[in-house]
Amino acid sequence: MKYLLILADGMADEPIEALDNTTPLQYAQTPNIDFLAKTAVIGTAQTIPQSFPPGSDVANLSVLGYDPRLYYTGRSPIEAVSMGVSMSDTDLALRCNLVTLSEGSCYAHRTMVDYSAGEISTEESRQLIGFLQGELGNDQLSFHPGISYRHLLLWKDGHERIMELTPPHDISGRVVKDYLPQGKDSTALLELMERSLVLLENHPVNIERRRQGKNPALSAWFWGQGKKPALDSFADKYGLQGSVVAAVDLVKGLGICAGLRPVAVPGATGAVETNFAGKARAALNELLGGQDFVYMHIESPDEAGHQGNLKAKLWSIEQIDKEVVGLLRSELDKFDDLRVMIIPDHPTPLSIRTHSSGMVPYMIFDKNNPVIGGIGRYDEESAREGRHFPAGHQVMDYFIKG
Repeated sequence: MKYLLILADGMADEPIEALDNTTPLQYAQTPNIDFLAKTAVIGTAQTIPQSFPPGSDVANLSVLGYDPRLYYTGRSPIEAVSMGVSMSDTDLALRCNLVTLSEGSCYAHRTMVDYSAGEISTEESRQLIGFLQGELGNDQLSFHPGISYRHLLLWKDGHERIMELTPPHDISGRVVKDYLPQGKDSTALLELMERSLVLLENHPVNIERRRQGKNPALSAWFWGQGKKPALDSFADKYGLQGSVVAAVDLVKGLGICAGLRPVAVPGATGAVETNFAGKARAALNELLGGQDFVYMHIESPDEAGHQGNLKAKLWSIEQIDKEVVGLLRSELDKFDDLRVMIIPDHPTPLSIRTHSSGMVPYMIFDKNNPVIGGIGRYDEESAREGRHFPAGHQVMDYFIKG
C-alpha cells in the first residue's frame, strides 16, 4: 500500500457572508476533490490539544501521528533541524521574523503592518539577516538565515530562559506595545528588536523595496522559542519508509526529526503563490520510486488567511484541486494500491487572520476500497456528519492502519 497525505495548511475556515454564508472550501470550484470525496471516508479531527497554542507546529505534529502532549518542545527547534543549525540540549531556538512596522519615533507605539515584510524574497532577507548577525550577533546570540521572512535566533545555553513571546501574525494591524517580549529574561530580546529597527530602516535592501512600492523589512521579531526536539522514528512507528515535500522549514524539519527524507522542489516558496504542480509531481515520484509514504505540505491557504485575502484563499484552494489533486487523479492507474488523505492542520479564518483551535475536516480516499453511500462531500460542515477524532494524532493511525 502507498500513502499520500496532502496537508493544506490553514484551509479550514468559517462561513463568510460574501460567499452566501459558506466557507471558502465549500464555495471554491474543486471538481477533483469532489470526485474523490464521492467514495471517501470523511470526518473531523481536533488537532490542537486543549491548553496548546493553535500553531502549525502543534497541528502538524498531531497530523503526523505524534501526540503534542508527549513530543512538543517548541516551534523553532524543529525549524533549526531543517536549516542545519546544530543545537545542544541546553540551547534555545527562537523564530526570527522580518516584519514591517509602521512609521514612528517609538518602537512600542508602532503598528504591525506586515508579519512577512511583503513576503520578502529569500535572497533579500539573507542579506538582512547576515547584516544583523554581523552587527548584533555574538558568542551567545546568533542569527541564522532561513526562507523568505522566516529565520532563526539561537541562544546558546538559553534553555532555562523565561519569556512570553507573541507571534507577529496574531497581531496584524495592532500597536505592538502590549505584545512585546515579557518575562524576566526578555530584556535582551527587546533590545535586539529595537536595535534591528535602527540598523534595517535605511539598509539598501529596504531602500530599494520602498522604491518598488514593497513593504520594507524593518525589524526582527522573535517568537516560537523551544529546546532541541526528539521524535520516535516514523518508520519504527508505522513500518513505512517515507518522504516529506515542504517549502517551509517547520514542516521540513518535523519530517527530518521523524526520519522522513526531505524533498526539495524548485519554485516552492511557502507563500501564497508556489509551485503546486511541482510539489505534486515530486510527491508522486517519491511513491512511484519506492517510498511507502509522503507527507506533502502546502502553505498557500494559510498565508492567504493571515493576509485576510478572500480572493487569494479561494484561488489557493482551487490551485490545490487543479494542480495537485488533478495530477493525482490523472495518475491513479499507475498505483496498484493507494490511500490518500487531504486535511488542514488547523483553521486560519479570514475573519481573524490567524490560527484557531477549531476542528478540521479530513478525507481519506482508498483506490481499492471505495465507500458506498457515505457523506460524499468534503467541507467543514459535511465532515461533522462523519467520525470525529478528539485527539488529532489518532487520524494517522486510522489512515495507516484502518
